[in-house]
Amino acid sequence: MRLTAADWLTAPGPQTVMAMLEDGGHQALAVGGCVRNALLGAPVTDVDIATDARPERVMDLAEAAGLKAIPTGIDHGTVTVVADHTGHEVTTFRADVETDGRHAVVRFSDDATEDARRRDFTMNALYCDRRGEVVDPLGGLPDLHARRLRFIEDPGRRIREDYLRILRFFRFSAWYADPAGGIDPEALAAIAANLEGLSRLSRERVGAEIVKLMAAPDPAPAVAAMAASGALGAVLPGADATPLAPLVHMEAEAGVPPAPMRRLAAVGQVDPAMLRLSKTQARRLAAIDTGAREGEPAHALGYRLGAETARDALLVRAALMGAPLDPADLAAADEGARAEFPVRPRDLMPDYEGAALGRRLSTLEEAWIASRFTLDRAALLAL
Repeated sequence: MRLTAADWLTAPGPQTVMAMLEDGGHQALAVGGCVRNALLGAPVTDVDIATDARPERVMDLAEAAGLKAIPTGIDHGTVTVVADHTGHEVTTFRADVETDGRHAVVRFSDDATEDARRRDFTMNALYCDRRGEVVDPLGGLPDLHARRLRFIEDPGRRIREDYLRILRFFRFSAWYADPAGGIDPEALAAIAANLEGLSRLSRERVGAEIVKLMAAPDPAPAVAAMAASGALGAVLPGADATPLAPLVHMEAEAGVPPAPMRRLAAVGQVDPAMLRLSKTQARRLAAIDTGAREGEPAHALGYRLGAETARDALLVRAALMGAPLDPADLAAADEGARAEFPVRPRDLMPDYEGAALGRRLSTLEEAWIASRFTLDRAALLAL
């Protein structure tokens, strides 16, 4: 099979690096996501290259070609070669010697098939030369064409090599698998049998996978399977996958793009520290979660949170209640986001100073919000 519509096949950067390796007498194969996504017609962000050349040989070839080579992971076989102002990871074919669930001891190999066997899923074990000829050592193309996600060979063994593959399985299911085909039962059984390994993963790795999962167009089927296998409860104790499907449906109806924090708020019981969320993500998650669950009117949410966060809170609230989102609530939230409190501190001075001034402003603001912004400055000062 030959790839013909991949932009990176004609891009000068990947072509330069792959030609450099081939001209030096070595194999040069693009591998993994760039091949998978090109075959699916999905965007490609990075082009990773696999070769039988040893890392030191890659460094020498790059220097001879006038290219910058950075030994980013040379002990594990990876050299970053900069071509056309872009870094390209070039990794020597490898085979696992020993694994502990997080890290692997590897040996270098001359065989692409051996390299493929240490990867996670059949659809990720696809290679392609610089002319577009696809190399499929393990029969992953039929799975890719069927949008069927399967572990390579024994699922349990693949998981025990790196327990993060449990979470990657659900993330890839959401992004690339066909939900109508169901989720591979052998994979789910292996996941359920190896859940204890999730506790060995760093919070950063878990959080990154969960956020990527929640960014998928429709993560609901994958998250439901994650809950059924026990994996959801293992990483997010108390989380409930049930509201996610109605939320995704309402997002589509409202024309709202996917947002991981909105979806995490819907499943609930998310401690930002457990996922090592950024401060910005944690604040947004907390605002959406509080706004959705505390029952404040839509116009008040818009005023306090802004239009976008209030909309997200209203979407989550509707999903939690199992009710459709009322367009009037969205309009009220937009109204609140535009409203400006008409009283200023100087309007209350010198009668109020210090803490008393702050309390009086708060009291008047609450009255103004309760009136749905109808009380003007004079009416508020006359209270």
